[in-house]
Amino acid sequence: MKLQFALDRVDAKTALQMVARVYDVVDIVEVGTPMILREGMHPVRMIKEKYPALMVLADTKIIDAGSIESADAFEAGADIVTVLAFAQDATIRAVVKTARDLGKQVMADMVCVEDVAGRAVELDGMDVDYICLHTAIDVQNTGKTPFDELALVKTVVKNAGTVAAGGINFNTISLAKKYNPDIVVVGTALTGAADIRAAAQKMIRTIRE
Repeated sequence: MKLQFALDRVDAKTALQMVARVYDVVDIVEVGTPMILREGMHPVRMIKEKYPALMVLADTKIIDAGSIESADAFEAGADIVTVLAFAQDATIRAVVKTARDLGKQVMADMVCVEDVAGRAVELDGMDVDYICLHTAIDVQNTGKTPFDELALVKTVVKNAGTVAAGGINFNTISLAKKYNPDIVVVGTALTGAADIRAAAQKMIRTIRE
């Protein structure tokens, strides 16, 4: 299981400072959608140039213009981009084709998808690399977690990896061990920690022990 460190509500300078503390601990660094909306691809480019061996995900949440938007993110240094699972199939296929042409990867974000199992099968058939079960920020206070649907998706996909994201912290990380996604995404539990490096190391130990 890999640990993805999500950076959402920080600026590029702060993000780089945080990455400096954990680049050799976490597996993937995510430049989150809020940061991309504020600063474009600059944080992606900056992190990748500083840490070329580190996997960088751009949480682009592509919903149209799949080839153009994914190519822009890949050109900036992203190794993985996200596309919304409810986007048109043509858009998703365009993102996947662009990724394959460039030796990159695609993660489909299942936020707001109602037929989770059905869409997961379709996405698997479109050759996405990862399917992300994502509990949106605005519904996390209902008690829902991404693990509610993860087990279901793991029974229907044959090739795509699975990802759990949304509100995961030290109180819920034990569920990751139970359901065993390929990637677990953690944001605030790390960015809000007094010692980010120690928190990341503890998280890694928890999911791999």
